[in-house]
Amino acid sequence: MASLDEIWFVVSPLNPFKKSSTSLLDDAHRLELAQAALSGEKSLKASDFEFNLSKPSYMWNTLQRLTQEFPDREFTLIIGADNWLVFDRWKNYRDIIANYRIVVYPRKNSPIDKTTLPANVTLADTPLYNVSSTDIRRRVSECKSLHDLVPDNIIPLVEKYYK
Repeated sequence: MASLDEIWFVVSPLNPFKKSSTSLLDDAHRLELAQAALSGEKSLKASDFEFNLSKPSYMWNTLQRLTQEFPDREFTLIIGADNWLVFDRWKNYRDIIANYRIVVYPRKNSPIDKTTLPANVTLADTPLYNVSSTDIRRRVSECKSLHDLVPDNIIPLVEKYYK
């Protein structure tokens, strides 16, 4: 996998593929959850960078602004295999592929043939953590335990915001 100094979890205020979603929490709550989940992990950071960009949040625009504002850094996009399978639907996807490294994280039911990936796209060789936000919301609604899905320190927040 790519050697990375930090990983920024960019909380998106309006994902173009989720414009009609009614299950998304308020931006500030999602940022709070991300910050709490990543607390104590010095190389993992929750970011509100997209909060000040035009909406919807297109990754091409975000990467361009990040590159402008942090010219001394090289950015790599990390996405799930489910997103890679529909990457050709992303705005300016060819430009992203041409200008940025991409790491694809494996996801259950989203098989990726790494022999078909462009040269700057890597399939992460890592254990699969089969966690989905849909499953987390379902478990909260059914009053089931979240201990095996999210860090223990954010369980009270998840339960508070999703009940």
